[in-house]
Formats: sequence, C-alpha cells, structure tokens
Amino acid sequence: MQISTIGLDIAKNVFQVHCVDAAGKTVLTRQLRRGQVIAFFKKHPPCLVGMEACATAHHWAREISALGHTVKLMPASYVKAYVKRNKTDAADAAASCEAVSRPSMRFVPTKTVEQQATLMLHRARDILIRQRTQTINALRAHLAELRMVAATGVDGVKTLINIVTGEAGERLLPAPMKQALSALIAQLYSLQEQINQLECDIRDAHRGSDLARRLETSPGVGVLGATAIAATVADASVFRSGREFAAWLGLVPRQNSTGGKEWLGGISKQGDRYLRRLMIVGAMAVIRQARSHPDKNPWLSKLLGTKPTKVAAVALANKTARIAWAIMQHGGTYQRPAQAAA
Repeated sequence: MQISTIGLDIAKNVFQVHCVDAAGKTVLTRQLRRGQVIAFFKKHPPCLVGMEACATAHHWAREISALGHTVKLMPASYVKAYVKRNKTDAADAAASCEAVSRPSMRFVPTKTVEQQATLMLHRARDILIRQRTQTINALRAHLAELRMVAATGVDGVKTLINIVTGEAGERLLPAPMKQALSALIAQLYSLQEQINQLECDIRDAHRGSDLARRLETSPGVGVLGATAIAATVADASVFRSGREFAAWLGLVPRQNSTGGKEWLGGISKQGDRYLRRLMIVGAMAVIRQARSHPDKNPWLSKLLGTKPTKVAAVALANKTARIAWAIMQHGGTYQRPAQAAA
C-alpha cells in the first residue's frame, strides 16, 4: 500500500483521512482522534496532503509539514464542488483528496505563528470596537427615553457621560437608572483602555516588520492596513498580478456575462472583508486630502470630477491594492509619480 495523496478533514476532536495511491485508487479511509493525527502522519512516507483552509488549518499544516509532507490548503468554497451528494466528514476528506490534485486549484499559503498573532490583535481590536459602539448606542437609547439627546460623535458621548456622572444626573435620573448607566460608562472606559493597548501592540508589530513599514509608504495605507496586509498575505506570488490581488479583495466589478455580452455590477465583495474595509477607509482619507490639494493628485481629482465619492474611493482602493502587491512581490517602497519620473 503506497499512499501518494491524503485528504484530511480537520475538526475539533474527530479527524477523517482519505488516502489514494498514484493511480487515484482509494487505499485507506480512517477516523482519527486529535491525539492520533501526528502519529498517523509520522508512520507514512512523505506525500501530498490536502486540507480546507478553515479553523486550526494553519496549525496542522505547520505540524504535518514538519514531518516532511507537502501540505496544501484550499479555500473551503472551492473544495465543496468536489463533494459528492451528502456532506459527511468522509465525503469532505475525499473531496479534499481529489481537489488538491487538480492543476487549476488555488491554494492558500500557510501562515506563520507570528502572522497569526498579528491578525489576532486586529480581530480582537475589531471585536472591542463593535462592543464599544453597542455600548454607546445603548447609552444613547436609554437616555433618550428621558428626552436627553446629544449630538453624534465623540463630543456627544462626552455630553451624555457628563449628564450621568454630573449634578444633572443626581437631579434628573432615578437611582436605579443612574446605577445601570454608570455600569455602561465603566464598561465604555474599560473597552477604550483595552483598544488603546491593542493599538500599541499593533504599532509594535509594525515597527518589527520590514514589509509593513514598506507597505505604509503607499498612499492610504496606515499602520493598521500595513500590518493587516503583511500578516494576511503570506505569499504574494500566489497572485499573478496586482489585479488578481485586487480581485481577491473584492475590489473589482461583479460579472454576470453570457452570450458575448458583458454585464458589470458593483464590486464583488469577495475575499477578506476586513482588509477591503481598511483599504476603502484609507482611500477615503486620501480623497479628503485630494479635495484640499487637488494639484497633488491630478488623477484622483479628475476622477472625483466625474464619479461619486464612494465609487472613486473603491477605484483608489483598487489602485492601492495593486501598489501593495508590487511592493510585496518586487520589494522596495512606493515612489510618487514625480519622483519615479525623476
């Protein structure tokens, strides 16, 4: 029994393997407990292993690669097409085994522990920001019940906090309501402190990454965007061009074409939602600067004269994504057109 390819369906406790030989004939199917996975791959000679790029996949890819196997991760949506009939762990493992051998399959580079750690900082910060927004909305809604309304933004939140904690709160708010709102305010301060700490950690990661510092030279890419791109894109060479990278981020039109007729819609919104959001937010910051100094970015100023602001922001984000890919693939830093011409 000579195994050449293994499909591995990973889970929390029960794993499924599907093994085939060089001719594609199934030679072994088996369930494994978590503690049996490494021992199973240790006793088999190096072979090709296919897995879906889902939770814990990068960890197992690193562990199995260390044993001499060639591990390839695939997007789960691409593997699904090879599942025959009903979905089971065995069917998923067989689908991974078949999909990994397809020449047209696209693979996900395995991330390092450091890249995953940086992404965890971003994910934790994003969760805390959402919780901060929920807390602020709750504070506004509760005070609105007593006709206490403040303006939007940071200044409005400060006004509401002063109402609860100041003399007005003593006079206008019932004791139970004041106690409840004080708990929300304490939670708000705690969330802000934790967000500030995570942002400091992200800045530390940025200072320690040469790639992130080079990416920051691109217009519209700050510390958050640079560290997120550097940690998410483990290998820029999997994209053949900057356009492919922009398409992976979902910054190109969605197509619905047939019969020789092309129908282009809004952006496809494929790929990493968090990265796409950072790119568009960064583009909006560049647009605000371009409105104040139109002579510094003629291309963008001309675009803003003919297109809505958000359409221009997506176009600029697409351009920025191509610049970021060029920096990752070819090295160097961003050079402004005037400097490049000189």
